[in-house]
Amino acid sequence: MMQIPGHIDPVPVPRAVTPREDGRVDLMGLSRPQIKGALEEAGLDVKAAKLRSKQLFHWLYHRGTTDFEAMTDLAKPMRGWMAERFVVGRPQVVEAQVSSDGTRKWLLRSDDGQDYEMVFIPDADRGTLCVSSQVGCTLNCSFCHTGTMRLVRNLTPGEIVGQVMLARDALGEWPKGNMAAVNDVDAEEDEDAPQYSPDGRMLTNIVMMGMGEPLYNFEHVRDALKVVMDGDGLALSRRRITLSTSGVIPMMARASEEIGVNLAVSLHGVTKEIRDELVPLNRKYGIEELLQACADYPKASNARRITFEYVMIKDKNDSDEDARELVRLIRKYKLPAKVNLIPFNPWPGTDYECSTPERVRAFSSIVFEGGISAPVRTPRGRDIMAACGQLKSASEKKSKAEMKRLAEEKQAALG
Repeated sequence: MMQIPGHIDPVPVPRAVTPREDGRVDLMGLSRPQIKGALEEAGLDVKAAKLRSKQLFHWLYHRGTTDFEAMTDLAKPMRGWMAERFVVGRPQVVEAQVSSDGTRKWLLRSDDGQDYEMVFIPDADRGTLCVSSQVGCTLNCSFCHTGTMRLVRNLTPGEIVGQVMLARDALGEWPKGNMAAVNDVDAEEDEDAPQYSPDGRMLTNIVMMGMGEPLYNFEHVRDALKVVMDGDGLALSRRRITLSTSGVIPMMARASEEIGVNLAVSLHGVTKEIRDELVPLNRKYGIEELLQACADYPKASNARRITFEYVMIKDKNDSDEDARELVRLIRKYKLPAKVNLIPFNPWPGTDYECSTPERVRAFSSIVFEGGISAPVRTPRGRDIMAACGQLKSASEKKSKAEMKRLAEEKQAALG
């Protein structure tokens, strides 16, 4: 198990993919140039590698094909040649659960035996996949179950893209025969048009809000999302992808420039004292510094507002004074923003309780009256521990002393 490095930003170096025992190269998560490079390395000349990489990219990401024999525009000998050298992987599913409200959660296992989770949330007009970026988490947010896990390692681009592919498999969303691909709608042009899949809903949105802090796995998250956004493959519009951060300020500008998706910030408190407790990264990157970074975020506009995530915790951050201070701060920094109010989702071992529905409504009303949208998010998947802040790959129970010790270790590593 990897220990978090001490007193430096824990941005682990990109993890090299562990070679498969059979010697074949897994193409999952690779971009077209990377597929081309793999083909050249395997012996194809430059011209052939360019053509075949384009064909493979289409089969992998547009049609969801994992079997080279099904790639009918490749000659039969070429299909055999590919199958000997390459494989198109998927994460191993350890457990799949479906909530009473239709939310689905998958416990996945990597080739090196590490567990992580993903969640699909269906709604009438959209289907959102909550994607993990790390096994465990770098951070130690006190209200979050995932934060009680050690950071084991970063997920690779293939493991991140693999979550999207697996969800598409499960939802039956790949084009069949000559059927027009579900992705052929130009998402940039017709973002809000209803789109349907065979079972009446479709994966239309991605949120990087699963296990882990995406900006502490920046390069792998960036490379994975570029594959997901590529118009010749999964073709998800950048406007339909949201990256959530607890406030890793040095990486926020790079995220805008190099990824360019929507930004969500885990705020959860409006004073230094409370945010230091709930989101201890605040001790390193303070709330005012964070809000200034949001104001500087190049992609922010009234059309693409920054979302502030705010978990409602009883007697901790839910007073009228907190609501008014939230409005004051957003106005002070002139932020094009909306606030997602999230009723706290309990988990074993936590001391926190959810704010009462009346308190949540009162808080929301004050923020709305301040001219800022503040919808209350309906908890989804609580019965299968799939709701916000509940994801945790291992079921082992830690004592409060152990959780406190781990939180202190993580804080020391963060500096």
